[in-house]
Parts: sequence; C-alpha cells; structure tokens
Amino acid sequence: MGLFDKLAGTKHPDDGLVPRSAEEVRTALLGVNRPDAPYVIRDGAAEDADLVAEWRLAEPVWQGIFVDSQLSRAVRIRMRLVPEGREVRVLEEGREVTRVGNPPQLKISGAYSRGPDRTVSTRYTVKRGESGGLEATETFRFDSSELRNPLQNAVLKSGWTWRGVIFRKL
Repeated sequence: MGLFDKLAGTKHPDDGLVPRSAEEVRTALLGVNRPDAPYVIRDGAAEDADLVAEWRLAEPVWQGIFVDSQLSRAVRIRMRLVPEGREVRVLEEGREVTRVGNPPQLKISGAYSRGPDRTVSTRYTVKRGESGGLEATETFRFDSSELRNPLQNAVLKSGWTWRGVIFRKL
C-alpha cells in the first residue's frame, strides 16, 4: 500500500477471501443500518453515489441528542461500488455544525472538508465520589469512527477493497 492510500484511508481485505458480488456488498452495507444507531445508510443516487451514510441530524428524535452532545462536525460518507476492481470508492465529507434558535437546533455551516477525519464529542458529569473527592464520569460519547468502521468491516469481509478518495472523482 502506498503513502497516498494510507492518507486516503484505503484498506484491503485479508488474503484468501472470496469476493462477493456487488449486490451482496450493497446488501451488507445496507445491513449495517440499525434503528438505534445515530446514522443511516441509504440510496445515494441523488448525491451521485450508490450509497450514502450520514448522521441522523435532521431527524427530530436525534436532534436533541446531537445538540446536547456539543457535536461540532457532521460526517457524510458517499460510496460507489466498482465491481470491475472489487472496490468501494469512498468519499468522506465533513461539515461544521452550529446551533441556532431556541430551542437550539443544528445547522450545517459552510466549512467543508474531504477525506478521512476523526471527530469525537464527549460529555462528562462531575460530582463528588464516595471518597468525597471530585470524579468525572463520561455520560456521552460520539465518535465518527462509529460510522466508518462498521461500513469498512462490511466491505472488507465481503472481500472488497475500501478505497478512500480525496482528490479524485468518486
């Protein structure tokens, strides 16, 4: 693997895996969806991709959780299945998120980035412990790898390459 592949986040499957069909890979990626997950994987035809994975920022059930988490970046992963090369070309996009209004809601701002990035939002509660000293307890954790890793694993277990794209066309 070259330096550029490493920077772009490209991962190759283990040797000896029999590559599955494009439809099986698509099904595996859509199978990552869970109703209790803070992200959704959906058809991406409207965004010039085969599939798109993104945080559920617009869904009312998740709005409060994202606002409370102090989330500062929204991540979207556009994917194109390339059966000839047995690879999924992946463009990770990040946008800054701001809070507006009362009650606050999230709004995507103009700041944009391409390529793999890791965003972690955590919330701690500080209280007195049994010993009488202050203790910090993590009460919320939000990590962008929670979106990327299950998708990447589904692709690699299907015998396909996860090919990160930064400068090239998806």
